[in-house]
Amino acid sequence: MRKNEDGKPLKDVLDGFFKSMGMEDKMIETKALSQWTELMGEAVGKRTLNLFIKNRVLILELNSSVIRDELMHSKSNIIDKFNQMAGKDLIEDIFFK
Repeated sequence: MRKNEDGKPLKDVLDGFFKSMGMEDKMIETKALSQWTELMGEAVGKRTLNLFIKNRVLILELNSSVIRDELMHSKSNIIDKFNQMAGKDLIEDIFFK
């Protein structure tokens, strides 16, 4: 593990920097979005064209109307799984494109 001059792990130093700059939530959000395929599975991941969070709403663009319809029926489940994976309530709703 890499350490800085003070003997602190670099991860801790960077986490402290992002927190002090008010970017901690954005880092959590980015990490959670990068794990979308792992969370939802390969089939959904391959059909996801775009995915981002705006005003606590997950904007999800898919290229399959069948997958979109299936995901719409499990919206609350997806919100719970996503927030649990993130370790924080990041989203309140999902908007499907």
